[in-house]
Amino acid sequence: MFNKTILVSIFFLFSFSIVAQTGEIRGFVYDKETGEPIIFTNVIIKELMLGKSTDANGFYSLSKVKPGTYTLMCFSLGYDTTFAKINLAQGRIVTQNLYLVSKKFELNTIEIKADRQKVKENVNISTNVITQKELKQLPTFGGEPDLVQYLQVLPGVNFSGDQGGQLYVRGGPPVMNKVMIDGMIIYNPFHSIGLFSVFDADIIRNADVSTGGFNAQYGGRISGIIDVTTREGDKKRFSGKVAVNPITAKILLEGPLRKFTEDGGSASYVLSYKTSYLDKTSKSLYSYADAVNGLPYSFNDIYGKISNISPNGSRINLFGFRFTDNTNFPSNQYSWVSNGFGGNMLVIPDGSNTLINANLGYSNYKMDQKTADNLPRESSISSFNASINFTNFIGKDDVKYGFEAIGFSTNYNYTNAYGRILSQDDYSSEIHTFFKYRKVWNRLVVEPGLRAIYYASLTEGSFEPRLGMKYNLTSAIRLKLAAGTYSQNLMSATSDQDVVNLFYGFLSSPDRVNSDIRRQKAQHLVVGTEIDLGRDIEINIEGFVKNFTQITNINRDKLYDDNQANQYLDYYLRGDVIKETGKAYGGDARLKYEHKSIYFWAVYSLTFVTRNDGRRDYTPSFDRRHNINLVFSYTFGDRKSWSVNSRWNFGSGFPFTQTQGFYENVNFNGGVGTNVNNQNGNLGIYFTDINTGRLPYFHRLDASISKKYKLSKHQSMSFTLSATNVYNRDNIFYFDRLNYKRINQLPIMPTLGFNYTF
Repeated sequence: MFNKTILVSIFFLFSFSIVAQTGEIRGFVYDKETGEPIIFTNVIIKELMLGKSTDANGFYSLSKVKPGTYTLMCFSLGYDTTFAKINLAQGRIVTQNLYLVSKKFELNTIEIKADRQKVKENVNISTNVITQKELKQLPTFGGEPDLVQYLQVLPGVNFSGDQGGQLYVRGGPPVMNKVMIDGMIIYNPFHSIGLFSVFDADIIRNADVSTGGFNAQYGGRISGIIDVTTREGDKKRFSGKVAVNPITAKILLEGPLRKFTEDGGSASYVLSYKTSYLDKTSKSLYSYADAVNGLPYSFNDIYGKISNISPNGSRINLFGFRFTDNTNFPSNQYSWVSNGFGGNMLVIPDGSNTLINANLGYSNYKMDQKTADNLPRESSISSFNASINFTNFIGKDDVKYGFEAIGFSTNYNYTNAYGRILSQDDYSSEIHTFFKYRKVWNRLVVEPGLRAIYYASLTEGSFEPRLGMKYNLTSAIRLKLAAGTYSQNLMSATSDQDVVNLFYGFLSSPDRVNSDIRRQKAQHLVVGTEIDLGRDIEINIEGFVKNFTQITNINRDKLYDDNQANQYLDYYLRGDVIKETGKAYGGDARLKYEHKSIYFWAVYSLTFVTRNDGRRDYTPSFDRRHNINLVFSYTFGDRKSWSVNSRWNFGSGFPFTQTQGFYENVNFNGGVGTNVNNQNGNLGIYFTDINTGRLPYFHRLDASISKKYKLSKHQSMSFTLSATNVYNRDNIFYFDRLNYKRINQLPIMPTLGFNYTF
């Protein structure tokens, strides 16, 4: 033990000595005109050809650099290259912010090398980074891009449709996906009409989407991650945007509270409000809409943010939101509301190579369903999350570690198809800690990690090792791998019997009902390859397995109350929740071509999903076997003021449970003395085995064409003609069993949108 201690001490002393003999150059890269950080751009030391990319805050760090005089270069598409002279002394940290001036030009050789270097030194398996550039490649419904449209074209992501749309990530339902905005957890990011999310695309800085194998910096979910970061407001002048079309309207306002300067900090605000009035306008615009309710969807979203940035780049942000959604079908009305507020900060201590991030947030989500039987169906969740993370840069390597605390209360009251009430009123808390180290050895990148979670309400812990690796076989071919274990204490209150269920409730894992039914758990394995075909074509191929060793699910077979009198019955007949296991496996292939004005994206996903509930094997309702997405974008005309965008999606049919027959369901609330002769029962349904049928194939083409007019330096306007389901395909939404009627997804929906930016 003594010898080991000596060896460890020598190692740390040696590491400290190496760092002390070198220095570090760090700072932020800004757009000189607006003060907006420029993300994922390249900063290199010209003499050493040593480079790094900026992160989502525009921050870069070049550490373990030998003392000397260097030329720092920064370049990004659409900007002039900027240079700065640096004198670096031994053991010193030099802060050098860089300011880029807008100017269009072609990429040169050195830029291509630096961009390729970023890909070689990061694992990035099953990870997609979405920026403003990517969002604008898709057809804009009503003239406004939306994050939900782009998420649907990612490898491994399935979408349940235009109405009641939800995202399913490589075999995981929505409750298994963690969605965050500025570090705060939100619980329903998509509106009932699946064409829109709650995020305003104009204030998204970037979104990191992980579909599997994510490392230890993320936890608390067992399938996927959607991490959205919003930008600060304009730091130089008051500006904004107004957008209107037959379905939605939006206003965005932003400006400085303290103007941005190169030798100081800044403060700014941004406020966004968007609303939908489709339920009103559709009555006159679309002949297929219901004469009374129209297309029965409406929503309102508001998001605000105040930011303060210090001279050295440290910053603090405060934000809040309110999202509401209403759906008014003749026999069912759904509504939900989501509120939240919080803050985050980025701290860059002087004289230290540690970057500190901290987040604090509170959010509340409530869903109600009203039906003709007036039986209770409601669910709510209130939660807080607080975290602090540290990042140390060591040359090409980095170390990240941190802590997170999460607490949430759930209230659930639901009546199932058999008239039995399922309910829960509970509070849960979690404490997380994680460590991740990224090491670059020539061609090999290794990223081990560990996340430890203590579930206080369950009085149990979870140790979750993670690993990511990449090997640069050649300059154009890279092999990669990721694996890990995952757990979560949140479950869904949605039945898998129907393809679409607009009621989406949340529950914590049970801690009293059955000691065998606890948190949900999974194991991931992902392998893949990246191939560059010249400068313009990228190919990414991945295969994956997700082994869900425990899934906690609502008991769809409950017939009796779980009371003392019914304890002799099998648990599946009286329990609210059940334990399941499952697997998801398959593969994705993605091709991206980008050259000058042409952009093409092609994705094919093959996925198999199976479940076992202890009594039977079945396929869940989101088991879409084949999924294809083709995206094409072309800009042309004077100053590329015209843009044509299209997306074609093809998917094999979802599983569904077929109807076998009907019966009269009589209410026996009076017990054995109930007089069945003087009452009319409800119509009951005999189902076949769960999800043994398949719906028809789905395919749809969306397209848009836009024209932009430059009015002055800061003013522009644009018109966008767009349509969803261009060739008017009859894609099924659901089958009305009681009226024996097929209900389709939305038919062709043309719109003409206008927006004005100032």
